[in-house]
Amino acid sequence: MAFEQKIKELLDKREEARIGGGQKRIDKQHEQGKLTARERIALLLDEGSFEEFDMFVTHRCTNFDMQKQSFLGDGVVTGHGTVNGRPVYVFAQDFTVFGGSLSETMALKICKIMDQAMKVGAPVIGLNDSGGARIQEGCSALAGFGEIFERNILASGVVPQISAIFGPCAGGSVYSPALTDFILMSKQNSYMFLTGPKVVKTVTGEDVTVDKLGGAMVHASKSGVAHFVGETEEATLQLIRNLLSYLPSNNFEEAPVRPTNDPIDRKEDSLNEIIPDNPNAAYDVKGVISAIVDDGEFLEVHERFAPNLVVGFAHMGGMSVGVVANQPKSMAGVLDSNAARKGARFVRFCDAFNIPLVTLVDVPGFLPGTGQEYNGVIAHGAKMLFAYGEATVPKVTVTLRKSYGGAHIVMSCKQLRSDINYAWPTAQIAVMGASGATEVLHGRELKEITDPEEKAKFMAEKEKEYNDQFANPYNAAKFGYIDDVIEPRNTRFRVIRALQALQTKKDALPMKKHCNIPL
Repeated sequence: MAFEQKIKELLDKREEARIGGGQKRIDKQHEQGKLTARERIALLLDEGSFEEFDMFVTHRCTNFDMQKQSFLGDGVVTGHGTVNGRPVYVFAQDFTVFGGSLSETMALKICKIMDQAMKVGAPVIGLNDSGGARIQEGCSALAGFGEIFERNILASGVVPQISAIFGPCAGGSVYSPALTDFILMSKQNSYMFLTGPKVVKTVTGEDVTVDKLGGAMVHASKSGVAHFVGETEEATLQLIRNLLSYLPSNNFEEAPVRPTNDPIDRKEDSLNEIIPDNPNAAYDVKGVISAIVDDGEFLEVHERFAPNLVVGFAHMGGMSVGVVANQPKSMAGVLDSNAARKGARFVRFCDAFNIPLVTLVDVPGFLPGTGQEYNGVIAHGAKMLFAYGEATVPKVTVTLRKSYGGAHIVMSCKQLRSDINYAWPTAQIAVMGASGATEVLHGRELKEITDPEEKAKFMAEKEKEYNDQFANPYNAAKFGYIDDVIEPRNTRFRVIRALQALQTKKDALPMKKHCNIPL
């Protein structure tokens, strides 16, 4: 009988822990269009796979009579489970318990699963819905944040770290997601900022709403803090599952190979006609990407931020690859500060986790102007240059059309240890475009020609001379900077064959404590 009583006590406690702050607060969460921490975990993980830790932990605070109010689990649900059969560790903040605010014991729970994830080499997923530090605990709550941040830093490049924001994420809370590899935000109810609207109003006098200050669309399109936005919480959680399918579990593993019925030698005739006759006309590089990857499936990262550069994940011949491509449809595909830091971050992630890089080049240069120079475009461009040059994963580059000046070098050129560099017959690899080059090379002669028609004719002749000599792939191929000029419709086959050949690639870096990338 005593044994049965003990079992009943255990089951009662489990039930108490599962309802967090109580049914009333759960109902309020639902009224706001939000799921609970446990509902989110259930949707994220494979059914029946979740193993929970520290269900019976409670806070230790006695300040402000806090000992009179205590909840099992103390505002965060932690444990491990599987996503598509692969192990992951997860924590989900529970807004029904003290608004999900971080306490000392909450931090200990989160740190415990992060430590275990590092030991076994499994991704860490954080589902954030928190009012920040628990004010009643003072510096102990701040110390808890520090402990989590240190683990985020140590885990960086060792196991993938993914953060999803489903509610408030303010003050110190924002830095754990910011230290992780990918941030996803649900379109409704989620926001991130260091200081809220009231503080902004007091300090700067600026009137701003929560959404305008730190909503999902702001961070997806303006700041670049958010990599993905889900229309709903359910969609956001499914997006995490999809993202994980492209990633290895840790930095010692390769990404899982996904079987496909898409033949590697599939020819895509549309690519022979995708480049417009007018060298200044736009086209959508995503059409090229979807034509060459397995089953046309491409998971774009940072879709709404710096759209002049497209980055994301795909499979080619079943292998997971990171794709980086200039987008002529946006700002003619030029590189600017935002595009460069977006590209650099993505390249470094792929390199950290053994994901080969496929780069599609059509870049007229860097965006000129005081705005860019004052914003440090030199330093930002150097980040991307550094990222490609440092990367030791297989790197395959295809120049589709323009590849001019410093931007040519930045986009995974041969001299940055790119392994295989192909070009389409439409490629133009040069220091600059024909018009600019003609003005530099024949400036004196142009000044002496006063007749507009004669000047236009002279310009046309010299531009043709320049294009014939430089604006083609064969000049670069002559020096071995291009390994082969390929027919566009064969691009999928040639890239996959290159990736297959490079699977056993070994590339070394000089011994050092760490690099000093131009941050």
